[in-house]
Amino acid sequence: MHMPPIGAGTFRLQGQTAIDSVANALDLGYRHIDTAQIYGNEAEVGTALAGSGVPRQEVFVTTKIWTEHLAGDALVPSLKESLRKLRLEQLDLTLIHWPSPGGAVPVAESMAALLEAQGLGLTRQIGVSNFTIPLMQEAIAAVGAANIATNQVELHPYLQNRRVAAFAREHGIGVTAYMPLAYGKVLTDPVIGAIAARLDATPAQVTLAWLLAQGYTAIPSSTRRENLAGNLAARELVLGADDIAAIDALDRGERLVSPDFAPDWN
Repeated sequence: MHMPPIGAGTFRLQGQTAIDSVANALDLGYRHIDTAQIYGNEAEVGTALAGSGVPRQEVFVTTKIWTEHLAGDALVPSLKESLRKLRLEQLDLTLIHWPSPGGAVPVAESMAALLEAQGLGLTRQIGVSNFTIPLMQEAIAAVGAANIATNQVELHPYLQNRRVAAFAREHGIGVTAYMPLAYGKVLTDPVIGAIAARLDATPAQVTLAWLLAQGYTAIPSSTRRENLAGNLAARELVLGADDIAAIDALDRGERLVSPDFAPDWN
């Protein structure tokens, strides 16, 4: 099963809100759900998946390994705990969420543990998140580019991460855009708003269609059913070359996610 191009993100969703968001997403036709150990909602995502009535083989589920579990002897046990919470026997994709702070655990060690998890049947695919070009080079050296499904990075009209995306594409590694709507900032952008008005679409749909046009996967999140439905409909929106160029010109290097343990960004 390939990763569907639009997924439902669950960052910051807790408790019943997380259950309801994932349940609504699945009911609306989403078949890609993204969570992470640090989100603290894997159990809620599992509850929504179990109650959805959607066959397991139809849903692409991603989780991400937190930095505390990146050591070779810790990663597999932590993934087994994630599977227990999610009520799954296998993930579709498991990512290193962030590179080990200060390089405490070498990339090669974590990637080898991920590859072991894949060999054990705990996950179908493996990948990385928040990796710079040098870190991607280390990951490739460790397990080979063919074994890295994606690099999930912050990517939206104001931070287009072009060097990282180009490097990934050059090596056959997918790019997954998190924070694709820039915490909602793009929804009031006049350039995107004008395109949306002309196409009878929403600014969110225009932004997501721009990402899809470049071959990226996007994982927006919402607690509102109407927004979830609108985001999914972006798959049907086709932007013209001029529209894409206009959004391309919005890049201003505005990074919204950069914790104190983040790597040195490209």
